[in-house]
Parts: sequence; structure tokens; C-alpha cells
Amino acid sequence: MAAGRLEDLPPTIMNNASHPQRRFEASSGAQDAKIAEVRRVTLWGVVVNLALCVMKFVVGFFGGSQALIADAVHSLSDSLTDVTVYFGASFWSAPPDADHPHGHGRIETLITLFIGLVLCAVGCGLAYRAVATLHLQSAASSDLQSAALPGWSALAAACLSIVGKELLYRWNVKVGQRVMSPALIANAWHHRSDALSSVPVAIAVLGTRFVPEWQFLDHIATVIVSILILYAAWEIAVPAFKQLVDAGAAEQERQEILAIVRAVEGVRSVHALRTRYTGPGLQADLHVLVDPELTVRDGHEIAMTVTSRLVAEGPNVTDALVHIEPFENTSQ
Repeated sequence: MAAGRLEDLPPTIMNNASHPQRRFEASSGAQDAKIAEVRRVTLWGVVVNLALCVMKFVVGFFGGSQALIADAVHSLSDSLTDVTVYFGASFWSAPPDADHPHGHGRIETLITLFIGLVLCAVGCGLAYRAVATLHLQSAASSDLQSAALPGWSALAAACLSIVGKELLYRWNVKVGQRVMSPALIANAWHHRSDALSSVPVAIAVLGTRFVPEWQFLDHIATVIVSILILYAAWEIAVPAFKQLVDAGAAEQERQEILAIVRAVEGVRSVHALRTRYTGPGLQADLHVLVDPELTVRDGHEIAMTVTSRLVAEGPNVTDALVHIEPFENTSQ
């Protein structure tokens, strides 16, 4: 049996492959640029979140909006995930070492799962607060004549938060898709959750200004928003959790890998395909059957070709281990 690995490839092929160590050495400049871009967009998120937090608290305090003050705390929580992504980028992009031969991509997966869990906590908290305070509605309505209504400045602050956080969401998603960073995309959804949580605040302000008896709309809107946030948290956390427990690639990606291997000249059959994720990258382990009369060198060349094709054409394949086996024609 012969085995072909990326570290066995000739320099011209190896430099184009994506073994964790070789990939980092060959494209350290591009990797540094990606880290810098992730940090830049995340740093802007920290600045905007802190500015919105201060604005919401001040306007909510002087404008008489308790909902806006609570929303300020939510904006402050967004800064936590921003800081996590900012400092985590340098760790998950580090090259493989003796203790982490497969690289540090799982750190990004952990951060993605953490953001998903934070989003889940935010969604549950919003829903609980809306339901738990619903029974206070009638009592609050009876005091409306004596209570100060939230000012228009509170509505303006809520609308500014919606626009600002939606722009941050779109920017983070665009950069996250370009650099293939699930953690940055997850953090983008955290920005959108803050934008969505400002929607019931705006509704509450409008309700108390025009129709004080309709304050229950604030609770209904909050529950709807919390459901949307919980759905986003599910979409983020579940794939990250599956990757942490070594779930393989989807069937469509597996079929794509098999099709690439079968198209290589000299490959008679392929089986025992195993895949796993390390961060956004996919590692493949498979057995390739070739003509048993081939020399070891010929089999090794086929293995190298399979490896380079998978790295170049596969569904984000970053590493491959190819086992060469003799093909036995059982039909004769």
C-alpha cells in the first residue's frame, strides 16, 4: 500500500496545495490581510456599539424610556462578542504546531458556538421580559395620565440604532463571506439582533405617544423579535456544534469530492471517504483503488494528483490523505 500526502508533493504542486502548515507558509501575506480585515470591521463594531450604548442610555434616561435603557444594555453585550472575534482571529489563524498538527481552526468554531449561545440567551431574555411584564400592562395604563411619556428623542435613538446595526450586519456578512469566517458571520447576526431588538422600542414609543392603550404591541413585537433571534442562534450554533463533534461534510459535498477523484486518470474506484472540519476548511481521508500492476511510483503519482485536485477544485478542501489500494476485478 502506498500513501500520498500533501507534504510529499513536489514543490510546484505543494505550494498550490493547502496542507495547514504549507498553506500558511505559502499564503501568510493573504492570511495576514484577512486577519487585518476581520479586525478592522470588528473594531468598528466595538466603536459603534459603545457609541449606541451611551446614546441610548442618555436619551432613555432623560427621555423617560425604560425600554431604551434596556436596549442600551443589549448594545453593550454586543461589544463582548466583538472583542471575542477581534482577539480570536489571531489565534484561529495561527499555523499548525507540535501540539496542534491540524491547525487552530477549531478555535473559530468555538467562538462561533459562543456567539450562537449568546444570541440564544438574548432571545430568551427578550421573550421572558415581554411575557413576564405583560400582566403589568393594565396597571401601567392606569398611570399613563400621571406618567411622563417617552420623548421623540427616544424614537430617533431607536431608529438610529436600527439603521446603524443593520449596516454593521451587512458589512460583517459581506466580509465574513469573502474571507470565509463563520465567526464573523455569526457576529454579524448578533448585530442584527440588536437592530431587531430596537424595533419594539420604537413601537413602544410610538404607541405611548399616539395610543397609550396599545402598549401591549410592545410585548407582541418583542416576542416576534425574540423568535427571529432564536432562529438565527439555531442556524449559527448547530453547525458549529456538529463541527466540534467531528460531523462530516454534507452529502452534496461528499459526492462532489468523489466525482473529482473518479475523474483523475488512473483511478479505478474510490471508497472509505471520511471528512471533518477544522474551522471553515474541510479535511478528507479516502482510499483510491488503482491497477495492481502499477509501480509504487506510479501509484504515488496518482495519489499526488488526487490530493492536488481536491485542494484546488474541492468544496473548500484544505487537506487530504489518500491511501492507494490495488483494484481487484471481481467480475472475472
